[in-house]
Amino acid sequence: MAYDDLRSFLRALDREGDLKRIKAEVDPHLEIGEIVDRVQKAKGPALLFENVKGSSMPLAMNVFGTERRLAKSLGLKGPEDISEKIAGLLKPELPQGFTGFRDAFGKLASMAHVPPRNVKDAPVQEVVLTGDDVDLDALPALFTWPMDGGSFFNLGLTHTKHPETGIRNLGLYRLQRHDRRTIGMHWQIHKDSRNHYAVAEKRGERLPVAIAFGCPPAVTYAATAPLPGDIDEYLFAGFIAGERVRMVDCKTVPLQVPADAEVVIEGWLEPGEMLPEGPFGDHTGFYTPQEPFPALKIDCVTMRRRPILQSIVVGRPPTEDGPLGKFTERFFLPLLKIIIPDIVDYDLPEAGGFHNCVIVSIDKKYPKHAQKTMHAIWGAHMMSLTKLIIVVDADCDVHDYQEVAWRAFGNVDYSRDLTVVEGPVDHLDHASYQQFWGGKAGIDATRKLPEEGYTRDGGWPEMVSSDPATAELVSRRWKEYGL
Repeated sequence: MAYDDLRSFLRALDREGDLKRIKAEVDPHLEIGEIVDRVQKAKGPALLFENVKGSSMPLAMNVFGTERRLAKSLGLKGPEDISEKIAGLLKPELPQGFTGFRDAFGKLASMAHVPPRNVKDAPVQEVVLTGDDVDLDALPALFTWPMDGGSFFNLGLTHTKHPETGIRNLGLYRLQRHDRRTIGMHWQIHKDSRNHYAVAEKRGERLPVAIAFGCPPAVTYAATAPLPGDIDEYLFAGFIAGERVRMVDCKTVPLQVPADAEVVIEGWLEPGEMLPEGPFGDHTGFYTPQEPFPALKIDCVTMRRRPILQSIVVGRPPTEDGPLGKFTERFFLPLLKIIIPDIVDYDLPEAGGFHNCVIVSIDKKYPKHAQKTMHAIWGAHMMSLTKLIIVVDADCDVHDYQEVAWRAFGNVDYSRDLTVVEGPVDHLDHASYQQFWGGKAGIDATRKLPEEGYTRDGGWPEMVSSDPATAELVSRRWKEYGL
């Protein structure tokens, strides 16, 4: 089973020696960011800063910094467990297309242990601050990189609901602290919460927002997963955790938040009220520029009596984003196979920000099968933001980048096997010559068929490989060689 809350997971890590408590005073202005960046790149332990300058609140960092820790927090053995759980749910029907995608998730609703359950008393509401007692400066926000535009909360789970349908959304967006009662909402053009705000603004209404920090691990993970807008993240969190998430009504806004979170801030977004937000050293490894984003006025803060804030450091990979992205990659595999049955396996390299590049293997059956797969990926939900698709044969391990590079470097005639198109790109993409759309490429690194125009004598050559009998002999005698 997954851990019920952040602090129980931290205690478990502490017992195992996988949590380092830092008692020395540390500065959230640059110093903490530098410490965390070094530790996470070394695949080091989770960190608990117990003496943060300017705040009495401990700060938990690098909590999900390794796949082992993230898996442990979710009650799983590893990222492949997610694929197996999803695939098991979908069998034996394996419905096709986007309708099947939604229907498959709809099956979760019938599982009694999955839907969230409401409670009246919640640890996160042991302390309630309103009005002038609200002071966001008491929460340790991070100024991580030298050219950042201010201090940010990087792991606040943002709750909104559609003004017309009432469907809620749970998203993870960076949050700039403008002053003691104002936060900048950096939700990007493709995000559901941005759509909620746009609908409210068009109706001339303000939008309620609640942001939760230090949530149960399954909830935090669910907020990072790019689910379709009509899929409830709390349904998914319950499915992953194997138990229902406890929810409580907010004090001042008509929303619900995890009862076992550490801190929640509540407020309203007024139509058209914007403030400059950024720059920010983002997960792309580059600074994203300053842009106007909605400014959230905070009316209420609720928390535990001795709360722990959780945050992350993003920047040039590898970072804590890595394990989160890898788990999402594995989670989406069986779902992606429903939409695109051609796919055998795929890999989203962390160096590509998990959306700039996709390596995909197919069991090639007909001419231009690779190109058909590319276009299917560009039409599949948030996979539409992919800038580079590399298609390899099924006998290539997509997770072995050396093997993939060998195929892509040697199996490609770039005058024939390169597909270039234009389409949407990520809001944060700095390489496109204009914002929100740009060029994309697909590389067909599969074996080429005569029907595709490969008519050289003898056809496509065979790959070099060992004689199986000799390989088995050498393996059996290896110790005799003294090697």
